Amino acid sequence: MDPRGGRRVTDELRSRMVELLPRLRRFAVALTGDLDQGDDLVQETCMRALSRVDQWQPGTRLDSWMYRIAQNLWLDRMRAKKVRGVQVDVEAAEALAGPNGRRVVESRLTLDAVGAAMAYLPEDQRVLISLVCIDGLSYKEAAEVTQTPIGTVMSRLARARRELHARLEGHTREAIPRQQAPKPGRNT
Repeated sequence: MDPRGGRRVTDELRSRMVELLPRLRRFAVALTGDLDQGDDLVQETCMRALSRVDQWQPGTRLDSWMYRIAQNLWLDRMRAKKVRGVQVDVEAAEALAGPNGRRVVESRLTLDAVGAAMAYLPEDQRVLISLVCIDGLSYKEAAEVTQTPIGTVMSRLARARRELHARLEGHTREAIPRQQAPKPGRNT
C-alpha cells in the first residue's frame, strides 16, 4: 500500500503491463483506425491504469481491464468530438513503393479498404472484430472484456463479418484491377 491508501504499482504489475503493450497497441489502432491516434490512446490508457491501479482486482485479467479502459477512453473521445472515420495518408502509401512496389501498394490499398470498411461498423462490432479477429481473443474472453453476453458477442461478430464481406467484395473487384491475359494466337 502507498501512503495515500491505494495499491502501489509493483514491479511485477509494471512488467505485465509492458508485456501487454503490443496487444494493447493493436487493439487501439484497430479502434482508432490510425497509428498515431492508436499510440495516443495506448499512452492515455496506461496513464489511466497507473493512476487507478487500486481499481484493478488482483487475480483478474489485466488485459481485459486495460482493454476496457482503452475502449472507454475511445468512446469518451468519440462522444466529445462527434467524429467518425478513417484518415488515409496518401503520401505515406506512395512512399511504400519498393522493389515490388505494385504488390506493396496493393496490399496497402487492401489494408486501407479494410480499415475504411471497419469504420462503417458500429462501435460495438468494430471492438469485437478487433478483439477476436486481430488480437485473437476467444469469444468468451471478448465477452468478458466488453461485459457483453457471449451470445451477443457471437451475433455481433456475425453481423460485422457479413458487413465487412459485403463492403470488401466490391473493393477487390473494382479497386485492384486484374491484368488481362493475352489473347490466344497473338504474340504480345
